[in-house]
Amino acid sequence: MLDANVKNQLKTYLQNLKRPVELVVSADDSKKANELISLAKDIVDSSDLVSVTYQQGKRTPSMSVINPQNASNISFAGLPMGHEFTSLVLALLHSGGHPIKLDADIIEQIRQLPGEFHFETYISLSCQTCPEVIQALNMMAAINPNITNVMIDGALFQQEVSDRNIMSVPSVFLNGEAFSVGAISVVEVLNKLDKNAAGRQAAQLNQKSAFDMLIVGGGPAGAAAAIYSARKGLITGIVADKFGGQVAETVGIENFISVSKTEGPKLVANLEAHVKDYDVDIMQNQRALSLAKNGLFDVTLESGATLSSKTIILATGARWREMNVPGEQEYRGKGVAYCPHCDGPLFKGKRVAVIGGGNSGIEAAIDLANIVEHVTVLEFDSKLRADEVLQRKAKSMGNITIITQAQTTEVKGDGTRVTSLIYTDRATGESNTVTLAGIFVQIGLVPNTEWLKGVVDMTPRGEIIVDERGQTSIPGVFAAGDVTNTPFKQIIIAMGSGATASLGAFDYLIRHSEETEVKAA
Repeated sequence: MLDANVKNQLKTYLQNLKRPVELVVSADDSKKANELISLAKDIVDSSDLVSVTYQQGKRTPSMSVINPQNASNISFAGLPMGHEFTSLVLALLHSGGHPIKLDADIIEQIRQLPGEFHFETYISLSCQTCPEVIQALNMMAAINPNITNVMIDGALFQQEVSDRNIMSVPSVFLNGEAFSVGAISVVEVLNKLDKNAAGRQAAQLNQKSAFDMLIVGGGPAGAAAAIYSARKGLITGIVADKFGGQVAETVGIENFISVSKTEGPKLVANLEAHVKDYDVDIMQNQRALSLAKNGLFDVTLESGATLSSKTIILATGARWREMNVPGEQEYRGKGVAYCPHCDGPLFKGKRVAVIGGGNSGIEAAIDLANIVEHVTVLEFDSKLRADEVLQRKAKSMGNITIITQAQTTEVKGDGTRVTSLIYTDRATGESNTVTLAGIFVQIGLVPNTEWLKGVVDMTPRGEIIVDERGQTSIPGVFAAGDVTNTPFKQIIIAMGSGATASLGAFDYLIRHSEETEVKAA
């Protein structure tokens, strides 16, 4: 099943096992089941501490990773390859006693959770967001035996996907009820299970001393700013909803200079590891609510906590732009999607639309055309904005229809899922209906600056206006990355602007250190 190179790597990883691990495989005579049996054999051959037994389970093919010492159970329904192979390796390591990389207080909080929690997580093997969710729930299952998690390959178990009306991944169910859709971290899961968790976290954040430099946002710009700040010996903090930002949802990255090709989750992991090489206080799962100056700068969070700092770097990035038409929110996750790589496999053999004729839209159409029955591309303008090479490729494919001057006006459904889309022909004013099962929105980004309106100067598009040093209209407040008015939204440019803003903030501190200390006192 595994090639020689991967087998050698697996054998090296499994040398970290501290105790026995049992694999329980449920298989039949299908091709996927035979591949799973072969995978289980490769794992057993890689370590004397791993054994395998075969028995009929609830789902076939499937494999459970069990720690016989505390009876923890982590399961994979389907073949955990692609992005999920890492999840399988981590499940083996954590079940086998390898230390889990979570703060001690988080581990104890998981261990003390009362009750039983049975998670079922539906994924697609092409989804780059799914492993993050699988690994979060698997870590919790490895810590507390009253928590179980099963990864379910939605493309393989299509009847379950249909019965539960799953049209977006990762989709998590808890004890048979819908729990979450999309990325979710260990702390976010705990906040949903333990209603007092958010309050305790806010109380802890309120006790923190003032920072020299506080970065709001954990994407490439925020990471670069934090590294440059920490290297200057400054007391540095990052507060963010999640580390990585939009990059975590990017599949292929081929224009990051010095790296021929990588993927978003891998780059995010490397960014976080690099930041953690320095003394940076990373505070995740926190969203900023307001910014004010009271001697120092105060950032108030949605949790109720307030963080203070001598300088601020705003690096909150951007998010997918929505259509803002009737039905979009109602059917979000029920046919309306924003990540073709994640959710595309769930629409195999069906008809879908892509909204947007830029590079991302046409790339999405090309990718989807290899999976779905037919793709309709709707572009608002009179012509496509994608690169010519992408346009030629899309037009050469027999199952892509491109419609220009099309204004999407409504998403229609049957109450549980999308059934059609209505658009207006801008040239004739005629209203048209496209029957379909999925709509992939690819119409650009919106800066995350709603919480800063009236605080710093912005463009009409909501982008923060910065000077050559990254400083905003407020001295001591800097901004970097896709949230600013930089004309090019690229990972490498965001990193450079993060470094610029950090150096600009450092220069500000040098020139205003006495003033800042007097006001803080």
